[in-house]
Amino acid sequence: MSQDPDIPHTSEEKSSDSEDIQEDSLNNPDQSMRERIRQSTSSPHRCNRAQSSPPRLVSMKELMETAKGVSNMALAHEIVVNGGFQIKPAELPEGSLEKTVKEIVHKAFWDCLEAQLSEDPPTYDQSIKLVGEIKETLLSFLLPGHTRLRNQITEVLDLELIKQEAVNGALDISKLAEFIIGMMGTLCAPVRDEEIKKLKDIHEIVPLFRAIFYVLDLMKMDMANFAVSSIRPHLMQQSVEYEREKFQKIFEKQPNSLDFVTDWLQEASDDLANLKCKNPPSPGVGAAASGVPVLCPAAVQNWAYLKLLKWDHVHRPFPETLLMDHTRFQEMQLELEQLTLTGAILLVMFNVVGAALSNLPGFADKIKTIIKVLLTGMHLPSFNLSESLATVGEKVCAEVNSCLSQHGFTPFTIEKEIALKGQIQTLGNSDNTICKLIDSRIQTFLESYLTSGHQKSFPAIPGGLGPIQREMEEIAVNGCFKPITTDGALELQWPKCCCSSKAMFWFSPQQFLREMKVRKQKTNYSACDILVYEI
Repeated sequence: MSQDPDIPHTSEEKSSDSEDIQEDSLNNPDQSMRERIRQSTSSPHRCNRAQSSPPRLVSMKELMETAKGVSNMALAHEIVVNGGFQIKPAELPEGSLEKTVKEIVHKAFWDCLEAQLSEDPPTYDQSIKLVGEIKETLLSFLLPGHTRLRNQITEVLDLELIKQEAVNGALDISKLAEFIIGMMGTLCAPVRDEEIKKLKDIHEIVPLFRAIFYVLDLMKMDMANFAVSSIRPHLMQQSVEYEREKFQKIFEKQPNSLDFVTDWLQEASDDLANLKCKNPPSPGVGAAASGVPVLCPAAVQNWAYLKLLKWDHVHRPFPETLLMDHTRFQEMQLELEQLTLTGAILLVMFNVVGAALSNLPGFADKIKTIIKVLLTGMHLPSFNLSESLATVGEKVCAEVNSCLSQHGFTPFTIEKEIALKGQIQTLGNSDNTICKLIDSRIQTFLESYLTSGHQKSFPAIPGGLGPIQREMEEIAVNGCFKPITTDGALELQWPKCCCSSKAMFWFSPQQFLREMKVRKQKTNYSACDILVYEI
């Protein structure tokens, strides 16, 4: 967390910088994963689809108000769902025009200040302005109860008195700098103590001013992040209502702003209806026992979220109410794809090895680590899956033979090694049966978790997924899912990272259910019913 120790910011520059910081902090968490996500560059036009409501012209004022509301909502949403959220300084690309211009202007500023102080007698006009900005910054760090420190700063950094001392040739900049450094040491976080010590070793005025502003910028960042962590619990309590209110205002100004959400839910509802028709429950067997989800709001919602894990992010627009979590869903989708391939490799390996190493402590984890390293970046266009799987086969065979020898078993024969490597190599085919089986069972586990309610134990792990059980449970808990509970009446819960998704319903789940009871005669309701019904 470093920032160029340059000239202090004016009020306009501060506002601009804060906006840049917010934008960068929203776009850059978990960068190593997000660099692997291919950004969508095209989306289908709406001309080939039915509009839920005719588009209307929007004034520039309405557009700006809406953009501001969405920006504020996105920042609040990120603070709520990202426990490690931090505001970071904007870092300009090396060699960019903006960075070059900034460096030239700042160098000119500090050169001018040094020239003023080198005059005989010295000119302190610019230095006094800098002291004034430092004074304002120090006062901004104080809480209302810090009366003694406030009075001390105000008395020592009295600009009128300092100006009189400069006129009379009695101004001691070094003494003021010493007080400023001492006060910064009192107010800074312990992590900044080392920077404060370095300030005491600088004796030239201009480099000292630059270093002071550099450390003050760090202290501002610390204070901002402390404020974020302080308000996060309060935001978590209010986030659902806040986002629902914001979405409602957007919806009122642009009635067709939820078309993609409607399509997404309608598609999920249609899928469930088709499954029910293709797999009707046997006589005397309930719908739940037949394995086909019951067509109800909870089932539609669960199925809709599972569909997001197979989303075509390049050619399909993402549902509007989930746009703030678009990247999270992409990351989860990539993680599940890699986990599916890992599970398939482990299943093939243990099927060949047999019971000899199946229950050996730590063996599966060691193989998973090797696979994870070799499959890193598997979603990049430049990644060669076939070559990587060949390498995985070589490494897996080497580890298996080594482990078999250590525990007194007979190592693989050459024929068995070739067979195992060949089976691993075929897992790269898009129509591989084993990968499809693992993927299907992972989806079954996630669906079971969604519908399991607030139970302490996880659903039973489907066969063949034991070696990746921990990773699946971590995805279920830390990913995008929160279970659905049934307590007398259905109470809909929402994905943990998607508070905005609750705003897609403009009424409470209980009101929705009452409406459905009124429409008992309509059994084939659609997802559109969820959105068009208004209280």
